[in-house]
Amino acid sequence: MTYYAGLDLSMETTQVCIVDETGKKVASMKVESSPDMIANALRDVGGVERAVIETGRMSPAICHGLRALDIPIVCIDARQAHQSLKALKANKTDPHDAAGLAQVARTGFYKEVHVKSPAAHGVRSIITTRNHLVEARVRLDNMIRGLCATFGFKPGPGQGKAFIDRVMAAAKIPSLGQSITALLAVRTGLTAQIKEMDRVLRELAHRSQSCRQLMSIPGVGVQTSAAFVAAVDEVGRFRQSRTAGAYFGLVPKRHQSGEIDWTGRITKQGDSTVRKLLYEAANSILTRSVVLHLNVRMRPFLSWLAFNLRFRGLGVSD
Repeated sequence: MTYYAGLDLSMETTQVCIVDETGKKVASMKVESSPDMIANALRDVGGVERAVIETGRMSPAICHGLRALDIPIVCIDARQAHQSLKALKANKTDPHDAAGLAQVARTGFYKEVHVKSPAAHGVRSIITTRNHLVEARVRLDNMIRGLCATFGFKPGPGQGKAFIDRVMAAAKIPSLGQSITALLAVRTGLTAQIKEMDRVLRELAHRSQSCRQLMSIPGVGVQTSAAFVAAVDEVGRFRQSRTAGAYFGLVPKRHQSGEIDWTGRITKQGDSTVRKLLYEAANSILTRSVVLHLNVRMRPFLSWLAFNLRFRGLGVSD
């Protein structure tokens, strides 16, 4: 008898449902959300042909852990799973979700998504951490400017040493000095951590041949190249370079039904951070690169051509 499993994952526990090849429920249980406990639960039934799990925060760790234990696990898009489960059951519960995922595993009506490697997630975590630190520094700068404006002091634009020197002059104002001093102390720590994240990203980018190839494109720097390589992870899963645009949501959205057929704005699917960085790189190519002296109509074509030529020979496994 062939068995199929659905795993409804949460932070503490995972609901496991196992069905046979006819769709009949064989077992349903709740176990701890760890690869070992989930694998033991599946093996107690006699092993499964396929197990299905949704994308989520813990999905990469669980998927890699189960594959290391020789469990045939498939990760599917949570949006697709949501539509399938909504059609199967009216009430959304953990047992119902696990049972629905088991039926999806049995029928094979799913599209498997790539689970990125731990190295790729590590690079992404550094980029995400740096972005949050920069946002926190910007909020502190705005707070400092707002407090100074209340007392009639204008620090002016900028965020470097000149800005700090001007703010230090505001620290001598009565009733304002203690607040400014505390905010500047926190800002100094944030700035140091941002520089540390920049150093780590530079080291990662210069060690990777793929990042060095991408950085040869005008407008593409350390952060953009590292984010792109981490998002692609395995270049072999793209049949052609133009597929990368659709993967990052940079292709037009299309709606067709009967006599209706319209093309809208970009789909904005996939990694929003990489999409933002690619847009900034493209804008830099068109406005501040060595092709400024060329005809304006030729710039988009040359940018597209340069990007695709380099992507075709790109290997991101290093």
